[in-house]
Amino acid sequence: MQTEITNALEALKKGGLILYPTDTVWGIGCDATNSKAVQKIYKLKQREDSKALICLVNNFSMLEKHVDNVPKLAYNILELATHPTTVIYDNPAGVAENLIAENNTLAIRVVNHDFCKKLIKYLGKPLVSTSANISGFPTPKSFKEISDDILKGVDYVVNLPQETNTSKPSSIIKLSNAGEVQIIRE
Repeated sequence: MQTEITNALEALKKGGLILYPTDTVWGIGCDATNSKAVQKIYKLKQREDSKALICLVNNFSMLEKHVDNVPKLAYNILELATHPTTVIYDNPAGVAENLIAENNTLAIRVVNHDFCKKLIKYLGKPLVSTSANISGFPTPKSFKEISDDILKGVDYVVNLPQETNTSKPSSIIKLSNAGEVQIIRE
């Protein structure tokens, strides 16, 4: 695994895109602080840049560094979640501007996946994570369903077991600083 982390880090630090396993589906990722790399993901996915992407962090400390005010309810939700859960937060900070939605929010998941946690730790920054498909096409449920366009469009494909923990995307919950909770995707 260490060789894969080293190779993925090399690509990320050069502003490249990686294809990697996550705690949900295979993801396309980049350094979440690099706006040019984020733009490459939008281009590869043929996705409007008004559609927000998800960021992965490796712990609550990194989450707190990139969200102005993490609502207390977020910790309860994340600690009780039985499935990978992404939370949309108000007032993100320290990430590429083109990652932040028009309403000044950002979707972030505290990842629980050994490879992702270590990669993010060594990168020292959040990692973009979006499903490995062209926009409008189904999310691949396994590595073998990933299109050649995606495979050829990234700078590095992580060579780890070709399956992930689940073939389902994460649940998404929006938490506002005003205490409002909205389920976006179960």
